[in-house]
Amino acid sequence: MRVLLIEDYGPLRKSVTQGLREAGFAVDATKDGDEGLAYAEAGDYDAILLDLMLPKMDGLTLLKRLRESGNAVHILVLTAKDTLEDRVTGLNLGADDYLVKPFAFEELLARIHALVRRKYNAKSSTIRIGDLQIDRTAKTVSRAGHPIDLTAHEYSILEILALKAESVVTRSMIWDRIYTFDAEPNSNVIEVFIGNLRKKLERDGLPRLIHTRRGLGYVLREP
Repeated sequence: MRVLLIEDYGPLRKSVTQGLREAGFAVDATKDGDEGLAYAEAGDYDAILLDLMLPKMDGLTLLKRLRESGNAVHILVLTAKDTLEDRVTGLNLGADDYLVKPFAFEELLARIHALVRRKYNAKSSTIRIGDLQIDRTAKTVSRAGHPIDLTAHEYSILEILALKAESVVTRSMIWDRIYTFDAEPNSNVIEVFIGNLRKKLERDGLPRLIHTRRGLGYVLREP
């Protein structure tokens, strides 16, 4: 899962980022509202953790901008402001949940998992494209009735290709899905992942699902 943390207090930002990464999340972290908005608009996140008292652009303004632009990513507000008015304002602007500082990391983790479950429960948990089946809740894949064992990165790439089936998915979109913003892009890495995916999906002579669009990216389509 991919999370964006927008928090100006350095020690908290560092500890939450480290904890989430140890828990298996891909995490981007930033300390001000302007940069946070840019990350949120450019990235494909499962959840955003948003402080309200931010420099350059406060959290409520950032929240409002995202919702006005149609961005429906789940947003968990993190704040030391624990008044009813603040909570109501944040929720009315489109926040999905509210966590008051200081908080236990275990509670934060539980809130994030609850948001992500809500996200996937709102959609069909299974994607079917021809004889390919992806269970997004169990994170399992099968083809022609046979299970396929994928790594975490391979699964993430296949999922985004399936969600955008019949459309081109660029290498940069795939890179942003599986790595953090501070990672150095390397198209060869993406090609290796795609090659491994093809080998696993095309065993026993099954027809190709993932097609290359030279100079553009990749398309997953039913044979």
